[in-house]
Amino acid sequence: FGHELHLVHGEPDPFFSGRPSEPKPKNLSKLKKAIIDNGLDFGVAFDGDGDRLIAVDQKGNGITGDRILAICANYMKKKGILKNNLAVTTVMSNLGFKLALKELGIGYIEADVGDRYVLQEMQNSGAVIGGEDSGHVIFLEHHTTGDGILTALKLIEVMKAESKPLSELGKIMSVFPQKLMNVEVKEKPDILTIPAIKAEIEAVETHLGEKGRVLVRYSGTQPMCRVMVEGPTE
Repeated sequence: FGHELHLVHGEPDPFFSGRPSEPKPKNLSKLKKAIIDNGLDFGVAFDGDGDRLIAVDQKGNGITGDRILAICANYMKKKGILKNNLAVTTVMSNLGFKLALKELGIGYIEADVGDRYVLQEMQNSGAVIGGEDSGHVIFLEHHTTGDGILTALKLIEVMKAESKPLSELGKIMSVFPQKLMNVEVKEKPDILTIPAIKAEIEAVETHLGEKGRVLVRYSGTQPMCRVMVEGPTE
């Protein structure tokens, strides 16, 4: 296609050479440097099995799943191919994503965390796009699971069609700061049946109002309770 391609960490390495395996913006310093040093338009980082993708714009800023989902959903709406005018996200998606979709006139459904739950809600609602901030993005008319290569191609399609750099497309939403804490637990009783925890959650929700939220949920795979607080400022 005549594109210039630079490869970072392209050799198979089950140990990831001692570096973090998660494609999170904070772990992508070498990719960011390669983009800036070589004047590249953008970059993408895949997880170990290639079903998740995080992008980096030409300025070295990370573009996570929520923004990729918003960019692609908005483009599909403009083309008239966003079936049921709907996207599926999860309860962990950034509040800024939901506010952006509201401004764009796009509806959304919140699924439980996990791409299988996103897919389930997509099939139930007739939505053709859904995903998670971790980088799973499902384009149901092409695939029933996240596919990093497909997501990268879709992102390139939007950039070319809109004639805009990824940094400009990324302005589609403001990312609200999130604080996440994991607490080890021995049992998993219904959180709202514990008076002290319920009262604290209600107090924080009252303080934040519509400008933030608190989410307390158990991990589905680990003996952990995840506590996430989100608001317009740190």
